[in-house]
Amino acid sequence: MTTSKSEEQLAAEADVDSFRRELGPFVVAAEQTRMAMVFADARETTNSIIFANESFLALSGYERDEVLGQTFNFLMAHASDAEALSKIEAEFEAQSGNGVEIRYRRKDGSEFWAALFISPVRDEGGAIVQYFASFVDLTRHKEEEAHSRMLINELNHRVKNTLSTVQSIVWQALRTATDPKAIREAIESRLHALSRSHDMLTRQNWQSAGLLDVVNDALEPFAVTDGRKDRIVINGDNIQFPPKAALALGIAFNELATNAVKYGAFSDGMGSILIQWRLEPAPEGEQLILLWQEQHGPAVMHPSRKGFGSRMIENGLAQELEGQVHLDYRPEGLVCTMRFPVPEDDRNG
Repeated sequence: MTTSKSEEQLAAEADVDSFRRELGPFVVAAEQTRMAMVFADARETTNSIIFANESFLALSGYERDEVLGQTFNFLMAHASDAEALSKIEAEFEAQSGNGVEIRYRRKDGSEFWAALFISPVRDEGGAIVQYFASFVDLTRHKEEEAHSRMLINELNHRVKNTLSTVQSIVWQALRTATDPKAIREAIESRLHALSRSHDMLTRQNWQSAGLLDVVNDALEPFAVTDGRKDRIVINGDNIQFPPKAALALGIAFNELATNAVKYGAFSDGMGSILIQWRLEPAPEGEQLILLWQEQHGPAVMHPSRKGFGSRMIENGLAQELEGQVHLDYRPEGLVCTMRFPVPEDDRNG
Protein backbone atom coordinates (compact mmCIF):
# COMPACT_ATOMS: atom_id res chain seq x y z
CA MET A 1 0.00 0.00 0.00
CA THR A 2 1.09 3.57 -0.53
CA THR A 3 2.03 5.84 2.37
CA SER A 4 -1.04 8.02 1.85
CA LYS A 5 -3.19 4.89 1.99
CA SER A 6 -1.69 3.89 5.31
CA GLU A 7 -2.28 7.36 6.66
CA GLU A 8 -5.93 7.12 5.60
CA GLN A 9 -6.21 3.81 7.40
CA LEU A 10 -4.68 5.27 10.56
CA ALA A 11 -7.15 8.12 10.40
CA ALA A 12 -9.98 5.66 9.86
CA GLU A 13 -8.92 3.62 12.86
CA ALA A 14 -8.83 6.79 14.93
CA ASP A 15 -12.38 7.55 13.77
CA VAL A 16 -13.45 4.08 14.85
CA ASP A 17 -12.10 4.79 18.33
CA SER A 18 -14.09 8.03 18.26
CA PHE A 19 -17.21 6.06 17.25
CA ARG A 20 -16.76 3.76 20.21
CA ARG A 21 -16.57 6.70 22.55
CA GLU A 22 -19.47 8.66 21.08
CA LEU A 23 -21.73 5.87 19.80
CA GLY A 24 -20.38 3.05 21.92
CA PRO A 25 -23.41 0.74 22.22
CA PHE A 26 -24.38 1.29 18.57
CA VAL A 27 -20.90 0.45 17.27
CA VAL A 28 -20.68 -2.62 19.50
CA ALA A 29 -24.04 -3.77 18.17
CA ALA A 30 -22.89 -3.14 14.59
CA GLU A 31 -19.78 -5.21 15.20
CA GLN A 32 -21.76 -8.15 16.51
CA THR A 33 -24.74 -8.23 14.16
CA ARG A 34 -24.91 -10.79 11.36
CA MET A 35 -25.88 -8.08 8.85
CA ALA A 36 -22.96 -6.66 6.86
CA MET A 37 -22.44 -3.00 7.83
CA VAL A 38 -20.00 -0.15 7.21
CA PHE A 39 -19.61 3.49 8.17
CA ALA A 40 -18.60 5.99 5.46
CA ASP A 41 -17.07 9.42 5.95
CA ALA A 42 -19.55 12.04 4.71
CA ARG A 43 -16.85 14.70 4.70
CA GLU A 44 -15.17 13.07 1.69
CA THR A 45 -16.66 13.06 -1.80
CA THR A 46 -15.80 9.39 -2.20
CA ASN A 47 -17.50 8.53 1.12
CA SER A 48 -14.49 6.45 2.13
CA ILE A 49 -15.06 3.58 4.53
CA ILE A 50 -14.03 4.25 8.13
CA PHE A 51 -15.61 1.22 9.81
CA ALA A 52 -16.59 -2.30 8.69
CA ASN A 53 -18.02 -5.03 10.88
CA GLU A 54 -17.07 -8.71 10.81
CA SER A 55 -20.12 -9.66 8.75
CA PHE A 56 -19.09 -7.27 5.99
CA LEU A 57 -15.58 -8.69 6.00
CA ALA A 58 -16.98 -12.23 5.77
CA LEU A 59 -19.29 -11.21 2.90
CA SER A 60 -16.58 -9.43 0.91
CA GLY A 61 -13.64 -11.71 1.73
CA TYR A 62 -11.38 -8.76 2.62
CA GLU A 63 -9.36 -8.13 5.77
CA ARG A 64 -10.21 -5.07 7.82
CA ASP A 65 -7.02 -3.21 6.91
CA GLU A 66 -7.84 -3.78 3.22
CA VAL A 67 -11.25 -2.13 3.61
CA LEU A 68 -10.61 0.88 5.80
CA GLY A 69 -9.83 3.95 3.72
CA GLN A 70 -11.29 2.48 0.53
CA THR A 71 -13.86 4.44 -1.45
CA PHE A 72 -17.41 3.37 -0.72
CA ASN A 73 -17.91 1.87 -4.17
CA PHE A 74 -14.68 -0.10 -4.31
CA LEU A 75 -16.59 -3.42 -4.22
CA MET A 76 -18.72 -2.72 -7.29
CA ALA A 77 -18.46 -5.48 -9.89
CA HIS A 78 -18.43 -2.89 -12.66
CA ALA A 79 -17.01 0.41 -11.48
CA SER A 80 -18.26 2.24 -14.58
CA ASP A 81 -21.85 1.05 -14.29
CA ALA A 82 -23.56 4.43 -14.61
CA GLU A 83 -26.99 3.10 -13.66
CA ALA A 84 -25.69 1.46 -10.47
CA LEU A 85 -23.69 4.57 -9.55
CA SER A 86 -26.79 6.71 -10.01
CA LYS A 87 -28.81 4.41 -7.74
CA ILE A 88 -26.16 4.52 -5.03
CA GLU A 89 -25.95 8.32 -5.26
CA ALA A 90 -29.72 8.54 -4.89
CA GLU A 91 -29.52 6.30 -1.83
CA PHE A 92 -26.90 8.59 -0.27
CA GLU A 93 -29.14 11.58 -0.97
CA ALA A 94 -32.07 9.79 0.67
CA GLN A 95 -33.99 9.91 -2.61
CA SER A 96 -34.60 6.18 -2.72
CA GLY A 97 -35.85 5.11 0.68
CA ASN A 98 -36.35 1.52 -0.47
CA GLY A 99 -32.74 0.46 -0.85
CA VAL A 100 -31.06 -0.52 -4.12
CA GLU A 101 -29.81 -3.79 -5.54
CA ILE A 102 -26.15 -3.67 -6.59
CA ARG A 103 -23.83 -6.32 -7.99
CA TYR A 104 -20.52 -6.48 -6.11
CA ARG A 105 -17.27 -8.43 -6.42
CA ARG A 106 -15.52 -10.25 -3.57
CA LYS A 107 -11.79 -10.31 -3.08
CA ASP A 108 -11.58 -13.73 -4.75
CA GLY A 109 -13.26 -12.35 -7.87
CA SER A 110 -16.65 -14.00 -7.35
CA GLU A 111 -19.68 -11.76 -7.74
CA PHE A 112 -22.68 -11.35 -5.48
CA TRP A 113 -25.82 -9.23 -5.32
CA ALA A 114 -26.67 -7.15 -2.27
CA ALA A 115 -29.48 -4.84 -1.26
CA LEU A 116 -27.88 -1.59 -0.08
CA PHE A 117 -29.50 0.62 2.54
CA ILE A 118 -27.88 3.93 3.55
CA SER A 119 -28.79 6.17 6.48
CA PRO A 120 -27.11 9.46 7.53
CA VAL A 121 -25.46 9.95 10.92
CA ARG A 122 -25.81 13.56 12.08
CA ASP A 123 -23.94 15.61 14.69
CA GLU A 124 -25.60 17.75 17.33
CA GLY A 125 -26.03 20.57 14.82
CA GLY A 126 -27.82 18.32 12.35
CA ALA A 127 -24.99 18.12 9.85
CA ILE A 128 -24.31 14.75 8.23
CA VAL A 129 -20.91 13.52 9.39
CA GLN A 130 -21.07 9.85 8.51
CA TYR A 131 -23.21 7.43 6.57
CA PHE A 132 -24.30 4.12 7.98
CA ALA A 133 -24.73 1.45 5.26
CA SER A 134 -26.01 -2.11 5.52
CA PHE A 135 -25.77 -4.84 2.91
CA VAL A 136 -28.26 -7.71 2.58
CA ASP A 137 -26.85 -10.61 0.56
CA LEU A 138 -29.26 -11.35 -2.29
CA THR A 139 -27.11 -13.92 -4.08
CA ARG A 140 -29.35 -16.91 -3.33
CA HIS A 141 -32.45 -14.87 -4.13
CA LYS A 142 -30.97 -13.81 -7.48
CA GLU A 143 -29.95 -17.38 -8.28
CA GLU A 144 -33.46 -18.61 -7.49
CA GLU A 145 -34.91 -15.77 -9.55
CA ALA A 146 -32.70 -16.68 -12.51
CA HIS A 147 -33.62 -20.34 -12.06
CA SER A 148 -37.31 -19.42 -12.04
CA ARG A 149 -36.92 -17.43 -15.26
CA MET A 150 -35.13 -20.38 -16.83
CA LEU A 151 -37.94 -22.72 -15.74
CA ILE A 152 -40.58 -20.36 -17.13
CA ASN A 153 -38.74 -20.14 -20.44
CA GLU A 154 -38.37 -23.91 -20.52
CA LEU A 155 -42.04 -24.31 -19.68
CA ASN A 156 -43.02 -21.94 -22.49
CA HIS A 157 -40.83 -23.89 -24.89
CA ARG A 158 -42.26 -27.18 -23.67
CA VAL A 159 -45.85 -25.98 -23.99
CA LYS A 160 -45.22 -24.81 -27.56
CA ASN A 161 -43.70 -28.17 -28.47
CA THR A 162 -46.58 -30.02 -26.82
CA LEU A 163 -49.19 -27.93 -28.61
CA SER A 164 -47.38 -28.55 -31.89
CA THR A 165 -47.46 -32.30 -31.19
CA VAL A 166 -51.14 -32.19 -30.26
CA GLN A 167 -51.91 -30.22 -33.42
CA SER A 168 -50.12 -32.84 -35.49
CA ILE A 169 -51.99 -35.68 -33.77
CA VAL A 170 -55.38 -34.07 -34.35
CA TRP A 171 -54.60 -33.10 -37.95
CA GLN A 172 -53.36 -36.57 -38.86
CA ALA A 173 -56.36 -38.24 -37.17
CA LEU A 174 -58.77 -36.05 -39.14
CA ARG A 175 -56.84 -36.70 -42.33
CA THR A 176 -56.78 -40.51 -42.08
CA ALA A 177 -60.27 -41.21 -40.68
CA THR A 178 -63.84 -40.08 -41.31
CA ASP A 179 -65.71 -41.96 -38.60
CA PRO A 180 -66.13 -39.66 -35.54
CA LYS A 181 -65.65 -42.57 -33.13
CA ALA A 182 -62.43 -43.66 -34.85
CA ILE A 183 -61.16 -40.09 -34.86
CA ARG A 184 -61.90 -39.68 -31.15
CA GLU A 185 -60.23 -42.97 -30.23
CA ALA A 186 -57.15 -42.16 -32.31
CA ILE A 187 -56.76 -38.75 -30.71
CA GLU A 188 -57.44 -39.95 -27.17
CA SER A 189 -54.99 -42.85 -27.45
CA ARG A 190 -52.15 -40.64 -28.66
CA LEU A 191 -52.85 -37.86 -26.18
CA HIS A 192 -52.87 -40.43 -23.39
CA ALA A 193 -49.46 -41.67 -24.55
CA LEU A 194 -48.18 -38.10 -24.66
CA SER A 195 -49.54 -37.50 -21.15
CA ARG A 196 -47.83 -40.62 -19.79
CA SER A 197 -44.51 -39.52 -21.27
CA HIS A 198 -44.96 -36.08 -19.71
CA ASP A 199 -45.63 -37.67 -16.31
CA MET A 200 -42.51 -39.79 -16.60
CA LEU A 201 -40.34 -36.80 -17.50
CA THR A 202 -41.87 -34.76 -14.68
CA ARG A 203 -40.73 -37.45 -12.23
CA GLN A 204 -37.24 -36.95 -13.65
CA ASN A 205 -37.50 -33.13 -13.37
CA TRP A 206 -37.44 -32.95 -17.18
CA GLN A 207 -33.70 -33.60 -17.20
CA SER A 208 -33.68 -36.85 -19.17
CA ALA A 209 -35.32 -40.26 -19.37
CA GLY A 210 -33.84 -43.73 -19.69
CA LEU A 211 -34.70 -45.74 -22.80
CA LEU A 212 -35.68 -48.76 -20.68
CA ASP A 213 -38.00 -46.53 -18.64
CA VAL A 214 -39.53 -45.06 -21.82
CA VAL A 215 -40.26 -48.54 -23.23
CA ASN A 216 -41.73 -49.87 -19.98
CA ASP A 217 -43.85 -46.77 -19.46
CA ALA A 218 -45.22 -46.81 -23.02
CA LEU A 219 -46.07 -50.54 -22.93
CA GLU A 220 -47.54 -50.66 -19.44
CA PRO A 221 -51.16 -49.96 -20.57
CA PHE A 222 -50.90 -52.75 -23.15
CA ALA A 223 -49.32 -55.31 -20.85
CA VAL A 224 -51.98 -55.41 -18.12
CA THR A 225 -54.49 -57.61 -20.00
CA ASP A 226 -54.49 -61.10 -21.56
CA GLY A 227 -51.14 -62.03 -20.05
CA ARG A 228 -49.30 -59.78 -22.49
CA LYS A 229 -46.65 -58.85 -19.95
CA ASP A 230 -45.24 -62.38 -20.17
CA ARG A 231 -45.13 -62.07 -23.96
CA ILE A 232 -42.85 -59.03 -23.98
CA VAL A 233 -39.06 -59.40 -23.79
CA ILE A 234 -36.93 -56.27 -23.39
CA ASN A 235 -33.13 -56.27 -23.52
CA GLY A 236 -30.95 -53.16 -23.29
CA ASP A 237 -29.27 -50.67 -20.98
CA ASN A 238 -31.15 -47.69 -19.61
CA ILE A 239 -29.46 -45.18 -21.91
CA GLN A 240 -30.49 -41.62 -21.12
CA PHE A 241 -32.23 -39.44 -23.69
CA PRO A 242 -33.11 -35.73 -23.60
CA PRO A 243 -36.82 -34.91 -23.02
CA LYS A 244 -37.72 -34.13 -26.63
CA ALA A 245 -36.31 -37.43 -27.91
CA ALA A 246 -37.89 -39.35 -25.00
CA LEU A 247 -41.32 -37.94 -25.89
CA ALA A 248 -40.92 -38.94 -29.52
CA LEU A 249 -39.85 -42.47 -28.54
CA GLY A 250 -42.74 -42.80 -26.08
CA ILE A 251 -45.30 -41.92 -28.77
CA ALA A 252 -43.57 -44.24 -31.27
CA PHE A 253 -43.71 -47.22 -28.91
CA ASN A 254 -47.36 -46.45 -28.22
CA GLU A 255 -48.03 -46.54 -31.98
CA LEU A 256 -46.20 -49.85 -32.39
CA ALA A 257 -48.06 -51.40 -29.46
CA THR A 258 -51.41 -50.10 -30.72
CA ASN A 259 -50.72 -51.63 -34.12
CA ALA A 260 -49.75 -54.90 -32.43
CA VAL A 261 -53.10 -54.97 -30.59
CA LYS A 262 -55.09 -54.30 -33.77
CA TYR A 263 -53.24 -56.36 -36.33
CA GLY A 264 -50.08 -57.90 -34.94
CA ALA A 265 -48.62 -59.96 -32.13
CA PHE A 266 -51.09 -58.74 -29.50
CA SER A 267 -54.18 -59.41 -31.63
CA ASP A 268 -54.26 -63.05 -30.51
CA GLY A 269 -53.10 -65.05 -27.52
CA MET A 270 -49.96 -66.46 -29.09
CA GLY A 271 -47.88 -63.56 -30.39
CA SER A 272 -44.91 -62.07 -28.61
CA ILE A 273 -42.70 -59.00 -28.97
CA LEU A 274 -38.94 -58.74 -28.62
CA ILE A 275 -37.49 -55.29 -28.03
CA GLN A 276 -33.73 -54.98 -27.84
CA TRP A 277 -31.01 -52.48 -28.56
CA ARG A 278 -27.26 -52.33 -28.74
CA LEU A 279 -24.49 -49.81 -29.36
CA GLU A 280 -22.39 -49.91 -32.50
CA PRO A 281 -19.33 -47.83 -33.39
CA ALA A 282 -19.63 -45.68 -36.50
CA PRO A 283 -17.40 -43.11 -38.24
CA GLU A 284 -19.79 -40.30 -37.25
CA GLY A 285 -20.00 -41.47 -33.63
CA GLU A 286 -21.57 -44.25 -31.62
CA GLN A 287 -24.94 -45.41 -32.95
CA LEU A 288 -27.83 -47.11 -31.19
CA ILE A 289 -29.55 -49.93 -33.08
CA LEU A 290 -33.03 -50.67 -31.72
CA LEU A 291 -35.15 -53.59 -32.89
CA TRP A 292 -38.89 -54.10 -32.34
CA GLN A 293 -39.68 -57.62 -33.54
CA GLU A 294 -43.10 -59.28 -33.46
CA GLN A 295 -43.42 -63.04 -33.86
CA HIS A 296 -45.81 -66.01 -33.48
CA GLY A 297 -48.82 -63.81 -34.22
CA PRO A 298 -51.12 -63.80 -37.24
CA ALA A 299 -49.62 -63.53 -40.70
CA VAL A 300 -48.76 -59.96 -41.58
CA MET A 301 -49.63 -58.28 -44.85
CA HIS A 302 -48.03 -55.12 -46.17
CA PRO A 303 -50.61 -52.31 -45.79
CA SER A 304 -52.05 -50.84 -48.97
CA ARG A 305 -51.38 -47.34 -47.65
CA LYS A 306 -49.45 -45.77 -44.82
CA GLY A 307 -51.48 -44.53 -41.89
CA PHE A 308 -50.61 -41.80 -39.41
CA GLY A 309 -48.78 -44.22 -37.11
CA SER A 310 -46.42 -45.61 -39.73
CA ARG A 311 -45.71 -42.15 -41.18
CA MET A 312 -45.05 -40.76 -37.72
CA ILE A 313 -42.64 -43.60 -36.91
CA GLU A 314 -40.73 -43.71 -40.20
CA ASN A 315 -40.64 -39.97 -40.87
CA GLY A 316 -41.35 -38.02 -37.68
CA LEU A 317 -39.33 -40.22 -35.32
CA ALA A 318 -36.43 -40.44 -37.74
CA GLN A 319 -36.33 -36.66 -38.02
CA GLU A 320 -36.59 -36.19 -34.25
CA LEU A 321 -33.76 -38.62 -33.53
CA GLU A 322 -31.69 -37.55 -36.55
CA GLY A 323 -31.47 -41.16 -37.64
CA GLN A 324 -33.19 -43.84 -39.70
CA VAL A 325 -36.35 -45.85 -38.99
CA HIS A 326 -37.61 -48.71 -41.16
CA LEU A 327 -40.80 -50.78 -40.90
CA ASP A 328 -40.54 -54.28 -42.40
CA TYR A 329 -43.90 -56.05 -42.75
CA ARG A 330 -42.63 -59.62 -42.71
CA PRO A 331 -45.25 -62.43 -42.90
CA GLU A 332 -44.08 -63.83 -39.55
CA GLY A 333 -44.35 -60.45 -37.82
CA LEU A 334 -43.64 -56.72 -38.07
CA VAL A 335 -40.03 -55.65 -37.54
CA CYS A 336 -39.17 -52.02 -36.81
CA THR A 337 -35.49 -51.10 -36.95
CA MET A 338 -34.25 -47.78 -35.60
CA ARG A 339 -30.73 -46.46 -36.01
CA PHE A 340 -29.73 -43.13 -34.53
CA PRO A 341 -26.88 -41.34 -32.71
CA VAL A 342 -26.48 -41.96 -28.99
CA PRO A 343 -26.81 -38.85 -26.78
CA GLU A 344 -23.40 -37.61 -25.69
CA ASP A 345 -24.16 -36.67 -22.07
CA ASP A 346 -25.17 -39.97 -20.53
CA ARG A 347 -24.83 -43.14 -22.53
CA ASN A 348 -25.31 -45.74 -19.85
CA GLY A 349 -27.82 -44.24 -17.45
